[in-house]
Amino acid sequence: MKPPRTVTITEAKKRLSRLIEQAVEGEPFIIAKSGKPLVKVTAIDVPQPRAVRRLGFLAGYISVPSDFDQMGAEEISAMFEG
Repeated sequence: MKPPRTVTITEAKKRLSRLIEQAVEGEPFIIAKSGKPLVKVTAIDVPQPRAVRRLGFLAGYISVPSDFDQMGAEEISAMFEG
């Protein structure tokens, strides 16, 4: 693999959009001032979005008791009220 191309700050200002497109395509570059490298521009790895979670995908496999919102009420009350 060849080393990244070096461009001056002036050149980077003039061609930034094109340079960024090239970096995204896998061609990083270095911006230099007075021949001294300052920064390296490379594409970042963006994680791929996860698959969309479906609501209701367990329908028919589990059931929620009708008193779900009251389950453990006595124990919880005892913990708070003593």
